[in-house]
Amino acid sequence: MDIDTAASNIVLEIRLTEEARIKGLPLPSYSRKGDAGIDLRSAEQVAIPAGQRVVLPTGVHLSIPSGFVGVIKDRSGLASREGIHIMAGVIDSNYRGEVKVVVLNTSAAKYNIETGERIAQMLILPLARVNIVEKDKLDVTNRNENGWGSSGKD
Repeated sequence: MDIDTAASNIVLEIRLTEEARIKGLPLPSYSRKGDAGIDLRSAEQVAIPAGQRVVLPTGVHLSIPSGFVGVIKDRSGLASREGIHIMAGVIDSNYRGEVKVVVLNTSAAKYNIETGERIAQMLILPLARVNIVEKDKLDVTNRNENGWGSSGKD
């Protein structure tokens, strides 16, 4: 069974804002079979100055199923070619407000986003809830407190 067949029994309910309907924005969707991320589009036209961030509305409200979370990530082409990076990006299953995307322009030039442009992608992932327990001492591992670079350069 491929991923598209396995995921077909999970339903993501979406409601477009009135503004998004008037502008003719499509529902968020996968671009191709096998894609992991659902494309999110900007509901506004905006110019992002170099080194600045904006919060862009997408024109969508979601009902993510209980036990899942929406994680908003960069579109790799925008990130690599244009320096457009997505900040923040966790959509809880109990959130019903409009999904907005925090976009940072890391380049040295202004970047123009058009209404309807694909600006981010959202993964719908199973969510693990954990029991949080305070301890005076944690178990010892082969890494312990060694941080960045501790595994070497090779």
